[in-house]
Amino acid sequence: MPTRVVDYLVHTVSTLGVRHIFGVGGANIEDLYDAIFEARDEVTGVIAKHEFSAATMADGYARTTGDFGVVASTSGGGAMNLVAGLAESFASRIPVLALIGQPPSAAEGNGAFQDTSGRAGAIDAVRLFSAVSTYCARVEDGADLPGQLTEAIGAARRGGPAVLLLPKDIQQAELDAVAPVRIPPARHRIDRDGIARVRAALDTARHTGKIVIIAGDQVARDEARAELADLAVALDAAVGVTPDAKDAYDNTDPGYCGVAGSMGHPELAAAIRSSALCLLVGTRLPVTARAGLEALLTESTLVSIGSAPPYLPAVHANSTDLSKTLIHLINESPSSTADSEYIPATQAPTPLQVPFASGPGLRYRDLIETIDAALPEGTDVFADAGNTGAAAVHHLRVPRDGRFVVALGMGGMGYAFGAAIGATFARQAAGDPRRTVVIAGDGAFFMHGLEVHTAIEHALPITFVVLNNNAHAMCVTREQLYYRDRYSFNRFRPTHLGEGIAAMFPGLPAFSVHTIGDLTATLEHCMRIPGPAFLSIECDSDEIPPFLPFLTAIDQAGKP
Repeated sequence: MPTRVVDYLVHTVSTLGVRHIFGVGGANIEDLYDAIFEARDEVTGVIAKHEFSAATMADGYARTTGDFGVVASTSGGGAMNLVAGLAESFASRIPVLALIGQPPSAAEGNGAFQDTSGRAGAIDAVRLFSAVSTYCARVEDGADLPGQLTEAIGAARRGGPAVLLLPKDIQQAELDAVAPVRIPPARHRIDRDGIARVRAALDTARHTGKIVIIAGDQVARDEARAELADLAVALDAAVGVTPDAKDAYDNTDPGYCGVAGSMGHPELAAAIRSSALCLLVGTRLPVTARAGLEALLTESTLVSIGSAPPYLPAVHANSTDLSKTLIHLINESPSSTADSEYIPATQAPTPLQVPFASGPGLRYRDLIETIDAALPEGTDVFADAGNTGAAAVHHLRVPRDGRFVVALGMGGMGYAFGAAIGATFARQAAGDPRRTVVIAGDGAFFMHGLEVHTAIEHALPITFVVLNNNAHAMCVTREQLYYRDRYSFNRFRPTHLGEGIAAMFPGLPAFSVHTIGDLTATLEHCMRIPGPAFLSIECDSDEIPPFLPFLTAIDQAGKP
């Protein structure tokens, strides 16, 4: 019996385990939503307020499920709005399938509204999206769809977005009896030569000194946290994490020595300084993860395991599945003689010393540590960019068994709102009622924070925490430190976000807090309620965050 192309698409992603498709509607994608309605017992369509946020919802969904997320968009400006969100997924190697509507085939190149065919001087969507995807194809015949969909999903699962451009008439076309898409399971190939070189370097180092591990976000993506912990025990190693991988290792483990790079802790630098070898696991160690450590790492023996070699010279073993690779490495390594009882560390790593701030509102360290104390085990935390993100990365100890996500691939402001929503849908689909917490600044909120509406529509258990300093505060700090503090383009007129959100959304628990006591009580309340909550915290736009480049600039300015 014939089936429409859109019905085939929706049924296929459903059979592969996808339970939600995120997007924004429009004339050239409405047939897909019709198919979603027909398959409503299998797939839920979620309408976002902006296509960027729809893309980040699919991104957060994928990071949480360990598989791929799906985003749908209409043509023209809707399609263009996807680019920044897909760029984050591309840079962070997150599997996302983007289904993008196009004008009818016969109108393309003939003045079609929102034409991106590349014909007659129109924008070429294939060229555009190829720059932010691992696979991009225009479906020009419904009969080609099964093969193109197979390639797209396979490419996405290897790490990064895949894009299918779907003219409206192709979406409506009927397919005769078509075999279902069968995506072969990912095949993990063990890099035996690379692992042998890594193991030899580890064996040498074990006889000459201490080993330090720096774990990256691939550890969480590959569900390899337990294997990383076992490897740390086997090597008797200290463990640090990159800023986007705080959930890769138990932050209360006595062997945990903090975050690497621009938001890092002195304990990790000290551990590397006294080590014989530094082992990178699941990170290429970009600038944000190695700032302040370059000299130490250059002087140290550096080895690496991950999906791509690091940016610094290192002995590298390739791995597309860290859980399997680390098991192999553990089985080939002599066991540690350590046999002490696990006792959680009572103190967080030493915070960076920041200049005293006397402005209005709460200090970053005080408020983040208060949030930290309020988070139950298993809480998922999504932090946004800027001074807020730096404070969360530096001061927050991630709850055990929870995720911590910060978008450092592109660093797009407002990412956390959509990504948290996508992740929460994924948890609910798995029967997991855990709460999600967003920590973002007011600048990020003004960009994409009205996705709060999507959380309200679906009664999602998300607490949105917005640090309101009435500024793009990281840009204010840059103006002060690097441009002589002569002007500011980045200060805003004061706003009362808690009161404003409460007025916009009657029934939503929304609060503004100005003291630590109020924050403690309000967080306790927000963690108990079943649906979404919103919390605005007054902060000082002139407070310097725990961000190494800023602190280094201040230190250098103070020297004669």
